[in-house]
Amino acid sequence: MEPRPDAEEGGPWSGQGAPPDWLGDVSAGVEAWTRRSGAGKQDRHRRVDDDGPARPISEDPEPDHEAIARKILLDQLTGQARSRKELADKLAKRLVPDEIANRLLDRFEEVGLVDDEAFARSWIASRQPGKGLARRALAQELRRKGVDDEVAREALDEIDPEEEREVGRALVRKKLRAMSRLDEQAMVRRLVGMLARKGYSPGMAFAIVREELAGAAADVDVPESDL
Repeated sequence: MEPRPDAEEGGPWSGQGAPPDWLGDVSAGVEAWTRRSGAGKQDRHRRVDDDGPARPISEDPEPDHEAIARKILLDQLTGQARSRKELADKLAKRLVPDEIANRLLDRFEEVGLVDDEAFARSWIASRQPGKGLARRALAQELRRKGVDDEVAREALDEIDPEEEREVGRALVRKKLRAMSRLDEQAMVRRLVGMLARKGYSPGMAFAIVREELAGAAADVDVPESDL
């Protein structure tokens, strides 16, 4: 039998020309066995760097940022309206790329799901009677929500001044019930301070308090024996 070429000095089939035919048969056999046994499967999922050990290659697909962003928006809008800035801040907090966030927000505006004008009117309708807030306080809240000043002003202009004044009167009447032991000066100071925190101007606050105090005094019945 002729010696195998890899026995020659100088390495495998050195000086022998093309590899022998039997090498192809061995290679084919090894490949077939590998497919059947699953051997080498792990290697196909690993990477060997020139300067370090093998590291696993993640097979997880890239996240669908647009689908994630769309779900975030829909979840945020469920049950209540929100301003565009509130939604943009939420997307930024979840690391949604700006390009995707702006495109989706534009689309939501086109279909009416995001509408700062409607949001401003809805916010005023709930906060004015519910919390007794006047125009100045409402304007500050809308600004914090990211509503444009011009958009907010248009919504605030729809407030009926007399309705705003009546809300202030109701606040004072409610507070007066717990102030029966205070002198008039203390009452005025506390009531005006309360209305100022609600966004009423000093002039309107003093006028409302004086009116309500005068009305409360007129309602006090004086016994006939004291006349």
